[in-house]
Amino acid sequence: MAIEIISVGIIGAGQMGTGIAQACATAGFAVRLNDREENRINVAFQNIGANLVKLVSKNKIEETRSQETISRLAPAYSLADLKDCDLVIEAATENETIKRDILSALCGSLKQNTIIATNTSSISVTRLAAATDRPERFIGIHFMNPVPMMQLVELIRGIATDEATYASAKAFVAKLGKISTMSEDFPAFIVNRILLPMINEAVYILYEGVGSVESIDAAMRLGANHPMGPLQLADFIGLDTCLSIMQVLYEGLADSKYRPCPLLVKYVEAGWLGRKSKRGFYDYRGPEPVPTR
Repeated sequence: MAIEIISVGIIGAGQMGTGIAQACATAGFAVRLNDREENRINVAFQNIGANLVKLVSKNKIEETRSQETISRLAPAYSLADLKDCDLVIEAATENETIKRDILSALCGSLKQNTIIATNTSSISVTRLAAATDRPERFIGIHFMNPVPMMQLVELIRGIATDEATYASAKAFVAKLGKISTMSEDFPAFIVNRILLPMINEAVYILYEGVGSVESIDAAMRLGANHPMGPLQLADFIGLDTCLSIMQVLYEGLADSKYRPCPLLVKYVEAGWLGRKSKRGFYDYRGPEPVPTR
């Protein structure tokens, strides 16, 4: 039987966790946000507040709804602070070891019927579920970035995920005002299985000198009607995340077409991770982004 989700815990106060927290609070859920670094929680709440101010100024939401959203947000300074949540979403960095450690430590703090979800964009939901004490109440809920704006949410069932958990997750996504699609538990699921090889191929085109950063992005914006060029999009996602997903695809499917481009590896090794580090395929340190190649 599906459970009613009223309170949501979120682990990870980065870009994705912050967006999920905003979306959940706006939709009426009580939200507890956790991060191993207390300051990141404070920064996340400040960013949510700034985002809501912008929405109010653009008449997208009313001031009263903005204040109600903020009132539903609370910090969780330890995993134990998530004990009363009906759903806990892990949104830590895209690293399987880190995720498994968090999930294993989390279980002892939760109610018996609490659903655990992972926001992983590529890692096996079945393997992550095995790190918990409730694989039947574990599911992948993969939000798209930026979470408050994007309509789609991928639901990924692990081999042990039961029907009630899936039904509860689907109802939760609907309450967020978003649309869910179900994916089987294969590397990178649906969206990133299609999207990331395209981005990786764009990096190969740059690496081989077929086109410049500007020409590649312009070609896909104007020639394929994409709202954002693939290299600009890679910077937005984070080049470390792009590389991580390509590595999962390459290792999980054992097909050479998924081999990460050496140039993508070099950028990550240099710490040029895109917008979040101010440099990637574009340099964001000045008033306007400037291509780095």
